[in-house]
Amino acid sequence: MEWLFSNIEALLLQFGYLALFAIVFAESGLFFGFFLPGDSLLFVAGLLASQGYFNVFIVWMVIFLGAVLGDQAGYWMGKKWGRGFFVRPNSWLFNPKRLAQAERFYQKHGKKTIVLARFVPAVRTFTPIFAGISRMDYSTFVKFNVLGGFLWTTIFVSAGYFLGKTFPDAENYLAIIVLAVIVLSVIPLAFEYLKNRKK
Repeated sequence: MEWLFSNIEALLLQFGYLALFAIVFAESGLFFGFFLPGDSLLFVAGLLASQGYFNVFIVWMVIFLGAVLGDQAGYWMGKKWGRGFFVRPNSWLFNPKRLAQAERFYQKHGKKTIVLARFVPAVRTFTPIFAGISRMDYSTFVKFNVLGGFLWTTIFVSAGYFLGKTFPDAENYLAIIVLAVIVLSVIPLAFEYLKNRKK
């Protein structure tokens, strides 16, 4: 685990803002980006900014743009190509009925889903894609995409930055801190699951 976090730090120090943008963009809306670090990356970037390695405002702006534009890319890919997969009546996943269910879900819960999915690893990658597949109203998607991206970026970058400013040696405990961040990131998903199960 510590190896993973030290590599995130090394990647950022070597490639800087470009690495930040590329990883966040891919993890936000490209289907193959679900395995990339998200919350931990933002937190580490904020922490490194607190130590003078980066400008915290530029870090925030680069991540925010990567998050919003990544979701936009996911939406348009889903809208253009995604529906073509749901044409197999005998398939459990790619059944046309699943598409109809997704459309109803996004009509009812789309706004909340776009925002909350930002805080759940892997889920945030596929949410904009399925928003496009279900043809969620585009103007609504854009508004809540921007809101979700703003909240996600601000919360995690600020958390890393202010922790680094408050505890200058926090970098020595990076593995433990980021592990806690990952656990906290899963809480919204668990909460929603338990709430829906009760219903």
